[in-house]
Amino acid sequence: MLRYLFGLCVALLLAACETTHDQMIGHGYPPAYADGYQDGCSSGHQAAGLMVGNFRKNVPRYLHERQYETGWDDGFRQCQAMQNSEEQRQYHERFWDERDRQWQQEKDQGAARAYRR
Repeated sequence: MLRYLFGLCVALLLAACETTHDQMIGHGYPPAYADGYQDGCSSGHQAAGLMVGNFRKNVPRYLHERQYETGWDDGFRQCQAMQNSEEQRQYHERFWDERDRQWQQEKDQGAARAYRR
């Protein structure tokens, strides 16, 4: 039983370390598509304003390999949209946190005025 649990933990840890590229290959995507997706995703993150990604596009492959081109386009669009969505979520979270603080402050001030009477 202990060996089984140890093996399961090792498998889970290895799966957690797997890159998106490796996962795509494991799910049967063609390597050229996975390469394009990885490059396009990095570029999409950067285009959305995240400075950790680099703009990457293998132009000769993009022009001559349909699978790389499709993967790059898909990766770019999806990762740019995810980054924009995350930034929008963070903005709304900060906005509503501030609104909640203001409401709580107004409520506390109103209660304090009522208690003083």
